Amino acid sequence: MRTPAVMTLGMVLAPCGLLLNLTATLAPGWRLVKGFLNQPVDVQLYQGLWDMCREQSSHERQCNQPDPWGYFDTQLVRVARALMVTSLATTALGLLLASLGVRCWQEEPRFALAGLSGAVLSAAGLLSLIPVSWYNHFLADRSVLPADASPVTLHVSYSLVLGYLGSCLLLLGGFSLALSFAPWCEERCRRRRKEPAGGPRRPSVSTVHVGWPKPALPPAIKYYSDGQHLPWPANPGAARRPKAGFPMPRPQPGAYTNQIDVLRGEDARSSRDSLGSTWSCHASLPCDSDL
Repeated sequence: MRTPAVMTLGMVLAPCGLLLNLTATLAPGWRLVKGFLNQPVDVQLYQGLWDMCREQSSHERQCNQPDPWGYFDTQLVRVARALMVTSLATTALGLLLASLGVRCWQEEPRFALAGLSGAVLSAAGLLSLIPVSWYNHFLADRSVLPADASPVTLHVSYSLVLGYLGSCLLLLGGFSLALSFAPWCEERCRRRRKEPAGGPRRPSVSTVHVGWPKPALPPAIKYYSDGQHLPWPANPGAARRPKAGFPMPRPQPGAYTNQIDVLRGEDARSSRDSLGSTWSCHASLPCDSDL
């Protein structure tokens, strides 16, 4: 599997942001002070978080200059030191997680770990953006960042510009890597849809079962169970309740047989009728046959 574009973009922007923030933290170029009295016009003083350097066009830069105004003892400089160092450490941790999550040498990256690294890198960008913006806001305020009075002028130096760029690159790189959460969430949702339910679904309305007592029946009453004609048991509760609606068993119809031959009976009846008619003819009146 090819590395997604968002991961590649994050892996490019995050190291660039780390390099710019590292340079901004160590370089003595947060504020430029120039226009000193009783000194050459081209003398410039660069103030940073850790060092202060004096530069002149005709001479080399001289660092480790004395601090007569108590610049390094101000609260803003101390907080900026702590936040910038924390941002650098967080950026290193985010890059380590990103290298383990992207895994360009394997077939598929670890989307969850890559997304987590993006969140860490975004936090590092915020940690570096806060001191840079705060310093820039109070740069010309001599009560917060002490300096000589007028005609000395105060200007933004290159370290603040590098700090802004590094913070923005970290935020963009972290956001790009954080987009890796999308395929990870999609995969988890697909797995949950395929997995069967853990147990039977509990009904919203509970069912109440009421056990009504069976009526007392006389022992003469019979009941049918499984097609058999059985007497009522001594303990009615022990018997299984018969199912409603099953067909009642019926006896097989018996074949009817007549012991007397039908034809023989008809012959006997016809002979009796003929004898009766003859006797009636001789007994009373002459029959029609005689006429």
